[in-house]
Amino acid sequence: MCQECGCSKPGPYQIDGRSVKSHAHSHTHADGTTHTHTHDDLHEHSHEHHHLEHDHPHPHQILNLNTGILNANDRAAEQNRGAFRALGLLVLNVVSSPGAGKTALLTKTLNELKGRLRAGVIVGDLATDNDAARLRTTGAPVVQIATGTLCHLEAGMVADAMKQLDLRSLDLLIIENVGNLVCPASFDLGEAVRVVLHSVTEGEDKPLKYPPMFHSADVVIVTKTDMTAAAGFDRELALKNIRQASPRAKIFELSARTGEGIQAWRDHLVTLKTSAATTR
Repeated sequence: MCQECGCSKPGPYQIDGRSVKSHAHSHTHADGTTHTHTHDDLHEHSHEHHHLEHDHPHPHQILNLNTGILNANDRAAEQNRGAFRALGLLVLNVVSSPGAGKTALLTKTLNELKGRLRAGVIVGDLATDNDAARLRTTGAPVVQIATGTLCHLEAGMVADAMKQLDLRSLDLLIIENVGNLVCPASFDLGEAVRVVLHSVTEGEDKPLKYPPMFHSADVVIVTKTDMTAAAGFDRELALKNIRQASPRAKIFELSARTGEGIQAWRDHLVTLKTSAATTR
């Protein structure tokens, strides 16, 4: 997970090409406790550090910042969730490995939702705005986050990005996470529904290889079903593995290319939005 690989260390990222710097600070108090917090700057500035030379050694203390970073993310996620609920906004966090078909599915979904739900998108990628450009062809408002070195989105990034959208004019906000089935599992973004994609071209055991992500899923979508035969995909085994890893998830099987199964997925989103509106 990110706690081990170190990619959770905050660094610069971009929102629609505008640089954002994220900083983490850790303070050790006299009682030995450590306080960690982060903040984002939407402007560039420089820091000057002045070091005094000493001819005597200093003891070094190793601090584990992972817990602090995740706690800070969770707090930001709850703030996002509160804002979304206040607006009656349905929010999806869509996650998959690279190439599973997130952007193709979302493009098809946005077109199918026209006249039913007003949707906007926040897209996360390490670099380029290629996916955002594809999604903008649907006419939906789209904000691109280029994460730089981070292999996941964080709640603070989403908070910054959503300032670029008129959320009051939307019914649905879709967050397309960075292509990765490992690190995004640890980072709550404030979403109401976590959607995990599983392509038939990935084989049947993907849910068993990445249990934290699939276990956290509210919805699992089997994509590229038009390639089932060509990929030699064992559908029954795959569904068995999904149910084992994601016992509470609702499962959809579809093809963005042919449109097979898209209507059921679209209707599910409309139902979720209607249910959310009646429970506010």
